[in-house]
Amino acid sequence: MLSHTTLLCMMLASGKVPDLVTYSILLDGLCKSDELEVALKVFQEMRNSGLQLDIISYSILIDGLWKAMHIEVAKELFLLLSVSDLKPNFYTYCTMINGLCKEGLPDEAYQLFKRMGDDDCLPNSCCYNVMIQGFLRNKYTSKATELLTEMVGKGFSAGLCTATLFLDLVLYGKSILS
Repeated sequence: MLSHTTLLCMMLASGKVPDLVTYSILLDGLCKSDELEVALKVFQEMRNSGLQLDIISYSILIDGLWKAMHIEVAKELFLLLSVSDLKPNFYTYCTMINGLCKEGLPDEAYQLFKRMGDDDCLPNSCCYNVMIQGFLRNKYTSKATELLTEMVGKGFSAGLCTATLFLDLVLYGKSILS
């Protein structure tokens, strides 16, 4: 089987110039194959090539960085969005919020959650559930309950995981994530 980089080299050698979609697919494959160093090089190559990068390319790499525990690099890349005149979408925000909560930074995650509207990206059901689960993971029970009430008031419902975490908290007084 050909590696991602071999495939890219073959394309370039044959005179085919990869477009944004091709590069994004390559980035996704590299991230899923845990080849973050190569993915970062490809991303830099994309930026240097003059391609007009979109939020999808950034989101793919941010997600890959969080999953590989490259927290600071993921946060830096997220900050680069505004420099690149891009606004995060739901997926980008949820990725960042989830990562921050998993790293024990629910306050930072909540600040980001509250800022979503500034980018014309109001939280959806998924974002609410991710933030509530993050609060519960970090034992912020009252904030989780408050946010659940707000979420339901906006017409969203708790996902299965969120509902299970609350049920576990009520029945046993502890979280299954502890």
